[in-house]
Amino acid sequence: MDIQKVTIGEKIKKWRKIKEMTQDELSKKADIPYPTLVKIESGAVNNPSIETMMKIANGLGVTLDELIGFIGSKKCNCK
Repeated sequence: MDIQKVTIGEKIKKWRKIKEMTQDELSKKADIPYPTLVKIESGAVNNPSIETMMKIANGLGVTLDELIGFIGSKKCNCK
């Protein structure tokens, strides 16, 4: 069985698009540097700290569980 892996950056980007936010808006709302968000979304950083993930989740207005568990969500098909 071939299971497609979705990166945390892809999950963040999907949530950001659903929330109709730009990277700049999210970085400001999450209080993280813009380049950090860009690197996470692009996959250049694939293991962000829990603190950064909490800030991004808060900036998106979702829980960390929702952000991380985005695969299988009824809100979006991440495949």
